[in-house]
Amino acid sequence: MGMALMLWALTAITAASAQPPKDPTSRHKADTAKSKKTSTAQHSQARREKAPTSRHLHKTATTGIPLGSSEHTQAWTQDVATRLQLDPVWVKNTLAQAQRLPSVEKLVLPPSSPVAKNWAAYRGRFIEPIRIQAGVRFWQTHRTVLERAEREYGVPASLIVGIIGVETLYGQNTGNFRILDALATLAFHFPDAHPRAAERQAFFRSELEQFLLLTSRSGADPVAIRGSYAGAMGLPQFMPSSWARHAVDFDGDGRVDLFNSPSDAIGSVASYFKAFQWRPGMPTHYAVSLTPGLSDMDSLLAPDILPTFSVNSFMAKGAALEGTALQHNGPLALIELRNGTEPPSYVAGTENFYAITRYNWSSYYAMAVIELADAVAREVQSKP
Repeated sequence: MGMALMLWALTAITAASAQPPKDPTSRHKADTAKSKKTSTAQHSQARREKAPTSRHLHKTATTGIPLGSSEHTQAWTQDVATRLQLDPVWVKNTLAQAQRLPSVEKLVLPPSSPVAKNWAAYRGRFIEPIRIQAGVRFWQTHRTVLERAEREYGVPASLIVGIIGVETLYGQNTGNFRILDALATLAFHFPDAHPRAAERQAFFRSELEQFLLLTSRSGADPVAIRGSYAGAMGLPQFMPSSWARHAVDFDGDGRVDLFNSPSDAIGSVASYFKAFQWRPGMPTHYAVSLTPGLSDMDSLLAPDILPTFSVNSFMAKGAALEGTALQHNGPLALIELRNGTEPPSYVAGTENFYAITRYNWSSYYAMAVIELADAVAREVQSKP
């Protein structure tokens, strides 16, 4: 099956089978910081578990062994076929084609010798001339679509450009792993050495189910679709469940194509952020000043990236704000960005900062998206 027909298939299911819940953000509304942070940790972790650089993509993406069948996988196959009303023979035959990828099992493990977080080094990977200029070209090429997405969803064009730039360099690196192999490996052979192995394995089994659902009802070839080693797909690197819930046919051709349609990718990113309560007009963060010894750092950092403090309570704990930040209407979080052996950097994150972390559960990721978005926007505005 050609890519165009395969992608037609994926689109049909979005409308036919996996309708989003009435409130797609309801699972993110827990009362405590811990529950809110963990509610999207699965998708966020998957976004961090992205395809490696192009110099070794093909090597890792093609080296595998047969997935194999056991009583456990057979029982899972039957259960999925029954629950999702899929042809059990098709599910069985599809999984029989899956490869177990030892490289993927290694890639999802935390580093054995963790490197100290360094915002400056992380930032340098994304806020650099090649990516900025690629973002300018993307914006200029798709200006009309970006403006329409901003009007319809209330999500800034710059943020959409920032997301797609950080995720795949505007489609230049969408991953070369067979999605079936990646998801099957992590669904059935997630490494026990991972500190959250059971939780992560359950997540990837759910994503494998969604992937099978997407492809089966359309006739798309599940073996032909490629993406990151965690199963993310297309220009915006959507996981299968995000594709089903948030992807939209923004170019109006009757199909959702996140691989080859920048318009669909743009609309889908905007749709995603609207679902996660992006607030039009609200800044993502403010400058903040902390006085050593006088700021209650333990209390300020306890909620992590979850906005928790009113402006008054934030300042009462020693986090000084000024200017427009003093009129902010909504909760704030103290965002810490470590700089290796140098002192950390801090900002006051708003609910829109938190919304960006629903795409990837990382304050470093969110700041990289924001700063790339700002850098590209400045370049676009400076051109006649």
